[in-house]
Amino acid sequence: MSEPLVVVNCKTYASASGHAASALVDALATVNSDGVRLVLAVSAFDLHALSNAHPHLEFWSQHLDPVGQGSFTGWLEPETAMQRGAAGTLINHAEHKVELDHVERLLGQLDGRIQVCACAADEGEAKALAGLAPAMIAVEPPELIGGDVSVTSADPGIVQDTVRLVKDINADIMVLCGAGVKTGDDVSAALRLGAEGVLLASGVTKAAEPAAVLQDLVDGARRA
Repeated sequence: MSEPLVVVNCKTYASASGHAASALVDALATVNSDGVRLVLAVSAFDLHALSNAHPHLEFWSQHLDPVGQGSFTGWLEPETAMQRGAAGTLINHAEHKVELDHVERLLGQLDGRIQVCACAADEGEAKALAGLAPAMIAVEPPELIGGDVSVTSADPGIVQDTVRLVKDINADIMVLCGAGVKTGDDVSAALRLGAEGVLLASGVTKAAEPAAVLQDLVDGARRA
């Protein structure tokens, strides 16, 4: 079995962007993550500086577009993202929804060179995304994102059902869950429900002591 995965999405929080992002990642780099795969999904503006400063950490882009290098003003072009340190990307996050065709074209363009984690709001969307064979699918009920109740307790069935649906289509796709995940116990619960990792944001990025919170999350993954 692969290492459990903890993905911290920095979004565009003031506490995780620009100069604050550097301080946050410096703190997170102190976490003992042995046996757990730790990923930071950062702003495209911060990707190069952070990946250069911490080459031992894994950084993802928060979004990419299926465009080439050329006349594509304002789009996030994958080749440059990879040159600047992106080892993967989120796509179709609840805060940046795209059409299924966008995901399909992006996967075709990347051709497995970096990993893609496609986000799903529910089991139906996860099933549709699974047919495209991204490396990962993260199920996140939008109504729970940023809240104080983890999906693992508010709706454990959506985690179990998503794992079953996705694995029936393609057993190689990793299934993550997110929304309200904040503690090591939440991570342990997610893994016991069949998920292979978690995707979270504010639980770490807005914490008073983000490194301590992340250490608890990582320890929770080890306990499962």
